[in-house]
Amino acid sequence: MRSREYGPDLTPPRKRTAPAPEVPAEADLVVEEVTTGFCGAVIRCEKTAQGPVVTLEDRFGKQRVFPMEPRGFLLEGRVVTLVRPAAAPAPQGPARTASGSIAVPGARARVARAGRIYVEGRHDAELVERVWGDDLRIEGVVVEYLEGIDDLPAIVRSFAPGPDARLGVLVDHLVPGSKESRIAAEVTGDHVLVVGHPYIDVWEAVKPSSVGIPAWPRVPRGQDWKTGVCRALRWPENTGAAWQRILGSVRSYKDLEPTLLGSVERLIDHVTEAP
Repeated sequence: MRSREYGPDLTPPRKRTAPAPEVPAEADLVVEEVTTGFCGAVIRCEKTAQGPVVTLEDRFGKQRVFPMEPRGFLLEGRVVTLVRPAAAPAPQGPARTASGSIAVPGARARVARAGRIYVEGRHDAELVERVWGDDLRIEGVVVEYLEGIDDLPAIVRSFAPGPDARLGVLVDHLVPGSKESRIAAEVTGDHVLVVGHPYIDVWEAVKPSSVGIPAWPRVPRGQDWKTGVCRALRWPENTGAAWQRILGSVRSYKDLEPTLLGSVERLIDHVTEAP
């Protein structure tokens, strides 16, 4: 009796699912997610550690993020598989850094200047590096982490700023009448520039639209602001993971509020100004 030969797929033909057509997730393409019924226009596609995801926005402005799984969406009633669009052709003209400056191909980092920029808060420092890192290395400007504003007077005295060693400082929540503003006034001089932003935390300096939310939530007084934001947005109450999500949404200066942009640019100009 002859033995039968079987192929690798033993699924009965009637139960096999035909592959769905692949459709590039171009901006403004309107699709429906099959499991939730959420219908909206494509806002953006992103690559994550778990795989590609797409952000949809419905007609009320609500946004949701979905994994781009096979047969995961309906397009005009047809089941389709969304795929990431092909990369856009390289733009003509000079390449630019994340801060918008003209990139210098092959440029080496300059030997560090005597001047420094101090940034209050670890998240603030990471955001500055994200957007201005390439520019700062070319200019030879070192960024130091300032753990708290209370440490600033001692740092200034130890640094001994002068014409060839200017000092710039970026401070959180620098508003009139605050403790931060009083300390800033105490140390500011010809060779020391202290600037800041009005936000409770630098998270707010990232545009909500870049993060995929309608606005930064209002958190009641007396509640930890970052934890309150996570609760209001229904994110896991892990502020470290939340920050990585926010930082990952920043690709260039266009994702930041103008107030922060202006402050950092002033600091770079101050530190690199010729004596």
